[in-house]
Amino acid sequence: MQSFNYQARNTSTGDKVKGIVQADSEQAATKLIRKQGLTPLSISVQKERGMFGGNKVKTKDKVLFSRQLSTLINAGLPLVQSLRSVESQTTSKPLKAIINQVINDVESGQQFSESLAKHPKVFNKIFVSLVAASETSGTLDKGLERLANQQEKDADITSRVRGAMIYPGIVLLVMIGVGSFMIIKVLPQVQSIYAGIPGASLPFVTRFLLAISNFVTKFWYLVVILLGLIGFLGTRWSRTIAGRDVIDGLKMKMWPIAPLFMKLYMARFARTGTTLIASGVPLIQMLQISGESIDNVHISRTLAAATEKVKGGKSLSEALSGSPDFLDLVPNMIRIGEQSGSMEVMMDKIATYYEKEVDNEIKAISTIIEPVMMIIMGIMAFTLVAAILLPIYGLTNQAGFNGR
Repeated sequence: MQSFNYQARNTSTGDKVKGIVQADSEQAATKLIRKQGLTPLSISVQKERGMFGGNKVKTKDKVLFSRQLSTLINAGLPLVQSLRSVESQTTSKPLKAIINQVINDVESGQQFSESLAKHPKVFNKIFVSLVAASETSGTLDKGLERLANQQEKDADITSRVRGAMIYPGIVLLVMIGVGSFMIIKVLPQVQSIYAGIPGASLPFVTRFLLAISNFVTKFWYLVVILLGLIGFLGTRWSRTIAGRDVIDGLKMKMWPIAPLFMKLYMARFARTGTTLIASGVPLIQMLQISGESIDNVHISRTLAAATEKVKGGKSLSEALSGSPDFLDLVPNMIRIGEQSGSMEVMMDKIATYYEKEVDNEIKAISTIIEPVMMIIMGIMAFTLVAAILLPIYGLTNQAGFNGR
């Protein structure tokens, strides 16, 4: 499907309106616009923005959208009027365009959840399913409030994990930059000193680093092409099934990040499950949606297998017990919730517990990373200093010996 920008005239009021419609072709887009009681004036394919474009809806804008809409509906305003009010206060242009499209769809008779489902890049399955369940139960305002809370907590925990990874990344880049400068600019000067001394030989570590320096200096374009190819092919591979299988497996098994990611996945599963169950989403559907939201192929497969077991008559705790992809506390707590009839409460406790555990793991990793980075920096510094100073000491000793 493609996205089409359009301008049209409302046949009943005569007003001009703008919006976005998704269709397979321009002709199909025209039909959809006419079904809304509009006369198309112009239709054009929406251009995709690049990686630095502003076509992406931020999480904070979606949270604000959910909260404002929840408040207005709770105050008794009709859905369309609430949407128009939220649209007028939205500063995000992409979200504003989508809200306009949703308003047009709702006015033409579609369900709110159906109109949101047309924009999967902005409103994922969790969002759409929760809105659909809330519409059915007549608690749309509460459902939107739960969505806002869930989005905020998920965004907060994700930002903390990313923040923990930024520091070592920056230090590593600085180390590579300094090391490259020393190898390319400083070491060749040592070689030029030795070149005029007959019989003088450079230490092995100096000759090894000089070989790297000479190669990079003479064939820098090959290095750039090679790095570009590695980056391009690596990115393509990471998006394949085999690539995701390897990468997601490393996240769950590689020290020291494995405990962090396992607890992050458990928190995300429990938080998503809490939000969906509280809104009346059936257990089977909750498992299917949670599997897609966790963003790990191994856990998604485990949840898919657990879904089949639940369909066959097993309880969720039995379906998850013994799985290496789930920490033991999760099925144990779920079992208590099943026995006491308080599944939502137990899932919330699991989410809260593991969210705190993620914080503890981030602190632990930060504590581990600092000495590890210091050791790596020390090894790099020692190697570079040895490569530069050993030849100088060699010259000094040789001059002293000749002098005697």
